[in-house]
Amino acid sequence: MNRRLFLRYLQRSPLYALAAEMAGQPARKPLSSAKDALDVFDFLPLAEKNVQPQHWAYLMGGSDDDATVRANENAFSQWQIRARRQVDVDTVDTSVTLFGQKQAYPIWVAPAAAQQAFHPDGEAATARGASARKAQMVLSTNASLHVKDVAPAFGGPLWYQLYTQAEFEVSRALVGAAEQAGCTVLAITVDSATASNRVTAARGGQKTEQRCRACHGLTYADYYKEHGMFAGIDPLLAKAGGRAVTWTLVERLRAATKMKIVIKGIMTAEDAAVCLRNGVDGIVVSNHGGRSENSLQGTMEALPEIVETINGRIPVLIDGGFRRGTDVFKALAIGATAVGIGRPYIWGLSAFGQEGVERVLELIQTEFAITMKLAGTVSTRHISPMHVRRRNMGA
Repeated sequence: MNRRLFLRYLQRSPLYALAAEMAGQPARKPLSSAKDALDVFDFLPLAEKNVQPQHWAYLMGGSDDDATVRANENAFSQWQIRARRQVDVDTVDTSVTLFGQKQAYPIWVAPAAAQQAFHPDGEAATARGASARKAQMVLSTNASLHVKDVAPAFGGPLWYQLYTQAEFEVSRALVGAAEQAGCTVLAITVDSATASNRVTAARGGQKTEQRCRACHGLTYADYYKEHGMFAGIDPLLAKAGGRAVTWTLVERLRAATKMKIVIKGIMTAEDAAVCLRNGVDGIVVSNHGGRSENSLQGTMEALPEIVETINGRIPVLIDGGFRRGTDVFKALAIGATAVGIGRPYIWGLSAFGQEGVERVLELIQTEFAITMKLAGTVSTRHISPMHVRRRNMGA
């Protein structure tokens, strides 16, 4: 019996349910409605049931032994919230302003590839859900749908995430298409100089296997048919695989667009300082959701030194392991400007399409507003380092 089947067996076992109840945590069951979800984890049973095993492994896995995925999630337990009392919090302002645009919450929808692997409507459903909850969406280079088809569903300016291509002309064409569709921010991913060692995804299934070949094929042409952004691009120029992103390349991209330039994948103070010297408009503290290098460093662990280096001069965004409103609050208290949500909205998409995405965002937004009130903060501007402290893990 493989590990996945064994875990499913345990989850269905009466002993598993009894143990959960004894711990005060009733076993989760597949939802009948997105509205029934009490937290984002409630979507997991139905989402996994709806998604092909190989696609689920791709979504949930990281690099090597997935330890950095867990590091992202576990890093939040290192921080405690210092709640202030006797503050009038009947009304709180949850908004932030990013690149001149006011956002209702400091919570944005992080880029995720190939969303039709999780729901037939793919990125269009995510865009509608994000729009309904007034959350900024960032579209992946490897989206199932072309940006021109996602933009109308979002109904506002998307941001666009770029994996630079082996041929600069392909990168230029992708950026041009994004700008033409109204995107205002270009997030250049810099943590994918080579393919990472995604063992969990490989165990779930590879495109060379018969069960995957029926959908994916094996050629570059097959690959690009799966990713709508490459429609109209010369297949002789398009080559799969990333490349190291140098500052020379960033400058060439900056010259090719009027979009704001954000560097995604920063994990050290040194690289944050280099970003400042090169005049970028913002950075994203990110380790690719634990899917890039297996550093064992969670993004929340990297955040303090980066915030200190940036010192408020440009926005510091962050993603990686965010599951609750308290997570968002802690990141803002340390100094992040806004937080990206990744896997949870895909769980919602997999379970209920647009309605699932909406509910995931609603849950995290609501939890964040509650946390603000309980911590005695009347606006996002008032969330500061005084509202958190490092937990004494030895206590």
